[in-house]
Amino acid sequence: MITAHAEKPVGAPDILSATGEKPADLRGQISWAVFEFARSPYLSLVYIYVFAPYFASTVVGDPLRGQELWSVANTLVGVCVALLAPLLGAICDRTGGRKPWLLGLVAIMAPACFALWWAMPGAQGGLPVAAILALIILLATCFQFTDMFHSAMLPSLAGPAQVGGLSGLGISVGNAGSLVALTIMLLGVALPASNVVDWTFLPDSPLFGLDPERHEQDRIAGPVAGVWMIVFVIPLMLWTPDRPSTGVPPRRAVREGLSQLWLTIKRARQFANVGLYLVARTLYTDAKVAMIAYAGIYAAGIFAWDLGAMLIFGLILTPFAIVGGLLGGWFDNRFGSKRAIQVSVGGTCIGLLAAVSVTPNQVFFIPYDIAAAGPVWAFPYFRTLPEIIYLTTFMLLAATITAAFANSRTMMARIAPVSMMSQFFGLYGLAGTATAFLGHGLVAIFTSTFQSQRAGLASTGILLVSGLTLLYWVREERAAEIG
Repeated sequence: MITAHAEKPVGAPDILSATGEKPADLRGQISWAVFEFARSPYLSLVYIYVFAPYFASTVVGDPLRGQELWSVANTLVGVCVALLAPLLGAICDRTGGRKPWLLGLVAIMAPACFALWWAMPGAQGGLPVAAILALIILLATCFQFTDMFHSAMLPSLAGPAQVGGLSGLGISVGNAGSLVALTIMLLGVALPASNVVDWTFLPDSPLFGLDPERHEQDRIAGPVAGVWMIVFVIPLMLWTPDRPSTGVPPRRAVREGLSQLWLTIKRARQFANVGLYLVARTLYTDAKVAMIAYAGIYAAGIFAWDLGAMLIFGLILTPFAIVGGLLGGWFDNRFGSKRAIQVSVGGTCIGLLAAVSVTPNQVFFIPYDIAAAGPVWAFPYFRTLPEIIYLTTFMLLAATITAAFANSRTMMARIAPVSMMSQFFGLYGLAGTATAFLGHGLVAIFTSTFQSQRAGLASTGILLVSGLTLLYWVREERAAEIG
């Protein structure tokens, strides 16, 4: 396996990495970022825009029941991550390298993505709903672990002044992967299958001979994500340097990992600042995850957007997410991670307020006569002013949400103890996943209580403001090592 180290880190001669090691060269850093490109189509195609609505509406056949089952599955994902992430992180710190873990997770995820091809409506055979949900639980859990091990590599790849920019680059490259995947699915599969538009450059039928009658244009999302992952994990494996193996045998690594985890718990006061940050990050991240998950559901319910509209929605937002990751990284390097998070979360609060101020009959809470105004243009999607404003608002939110994800990862890399980086990124992954029910539960409670999708989406603002408030007391300083 080829690894590459620079004689000098990018843009900062003779400066060691954030963990005191020789940093990666430019090729190694870019290859690390490309792993986000490998992971992102799973998130956009399977988890958000294509497979998830297909599963709820078509496989289950009842959107309400389908959403309920999807929520239960993701609750179990949180349990799995809660039980395993800190332990796996502690074990990884004992064994040394992170790339073997990432390769193993890809080896699990890719076949599971391929298996989603057999997720068919009941009348067409295929996998039972329980088996599909088991695959989703496996995929979502492994996805969170890839984030944990991949993020744990970050501080050893770049100098302290460059780590924020590299984190932002990774997020942006990941969104570029979503952009390419969404474009292929929209132009090559979704629009030819729907025949909504008569664009001459579109194929006459979906690519690869996909049969719309058998919902193959939806089912192909899994195999596409699986192939994508296999291909684009290669640069990371070839060119990104990894920590050398410690030679600790697996049984000893498990024993020492458990001991280290228990010692961390007993000495929690030494890591109070990191703990406070994780609580703050949990709150605002749960809000952001829920906003992403329900942005499409809100639009489908309020504006009656179909799959084509959802894909275009995601396609338009992705460039802004890319810009958000890059600007967030620049701001982080210049002003620090804490200040960058405060700006991005504050911007998300403003964007959320603007988003919930729009309905077909209201613009910024002001009544709007859609019948008298008529359509803005002849394009078959986003034809009304409220829809355009909602779309524009989420352009801002795509940038601020992405920036916050990038800045949050960098903050953890700046304050976690160097010798326990994987373990703390396990706790970081736990804080971002195991309590994901907070955002979803809050949306459900407010939607049910007020019988309003608007109230449900707006409730995520409670978590945003709470996390932003706690962040005020977090110090951006490295925690001491345990002696």
